[in-house]
Amino acid sequence: MRAVIHERYGPPGLLRVGDLPDPQPGPGELLVRVARSSVNRTDAGFLRGKPFVVRFYCGLPRPRRPVLGCEFAGTVAALGPGVEDFALGDRVFGYDDRGGGHAELKVIGATKALARIPDGITFDQAAAGTEAAHYALANLRAANVRLGTRILVHGATGGIGSAAVQLARHAGATIVATSTTRYVELVRSLGADRVIDHETEDFTRCGETFDVVFDAVGKSTFGACRGLLRPGGLYLATDLGPGAQNPLLALLSPLLRITGRRRVLFPLPSDDAGAVAFLAERLGAGDFVPVIDRSYPLDEVAEAFRYVETGQKTGNVVIRVSGPDPAEGGT
Repeated sequence: MRAVIHERYGPPGLLRVGDLPDPQPGPGELLVRVARSSVNRTDAGFLRGKPFVVRFYCGLPRPRRPVLGCEFAGTVAALGPGVEDFALGDRVFGYDDRGGGHAELKVIGATKALARIPDGITFDQAAAGTEAAHYALANLRAANVRLGTRILVHGATGGIGSAAVQLARHAGATIVATSTTRYVELVRSLGADRVIDHETEDFTRCGETFDVVFDAVGKSTFGACRGLLRPGGLYLATDLGPGAQNPLLALLSPLLRITGRRRVLFPLPSDDAGAVAFLAERLGAGDFVPVIDRSYPLDEVAEAFRYVETGQKTGNVVIRVSGPDPAEGGT
């Protein structure tokens, strides 16, 4: 099979497209013929082995697994012994932080973070529908965002932020979101009640307070946003923050009561089938439509990584691994 091979930590130029042996599914596993994958913030961190702590998972001196690509969408090509919930030819999508999506074939456990693609959803949409969205979902659930919750989403044009706005809207929250000037109308169309152009206005001085402030891009801090929080409010972050302060504050703030009863949460999402099944439901219902910035063929995956690393992407970046998509009329 053709695959993007990742042998050393470093810049995108180290990636190369080559041939690897076709994987075979074992008991309880299935083989997916990958049509689309993505390049996202998780993949970029695994590529460079940064922050260094990720190497304890990916491999200390060099990558333990040769193929990146957490997200994938494609069709079931083979079933291992004991798999009964999927059939050959099923259109499926999922998330696997062990990677493997940047290859023509991928093995995954049938009970892992995997679901059928709803009718009418393209491979592109499905492939962009798990990595960022499962981070957003984990944070919203940890904060118990529900009907009546007032939430500010900072960085609503990114993959996580654009998913968070849509999923918070589905939960019934009142949403204020930040955006660059260019994408104010896009963010409003995702379901934000108010959009703050952070290029022309300091969102931390917006004159409102919130139950939850969610920094979806890692470009603010609890200290800067504390004044936005109501008593008992929660600050959420998906990035370590300066000096890795976010996980540290998440551990210390409830113990030391140094935050005026306003707390920091740093939820770690789990790769479970339930989360992907929920996202499949939202995709099928039209409550969640992944924002796609651009797509690249497999041979240009290094360029896709370079673009993601600029920090300027809007939503998600898709990789066309192989094949046409029947949901797009074969185009």
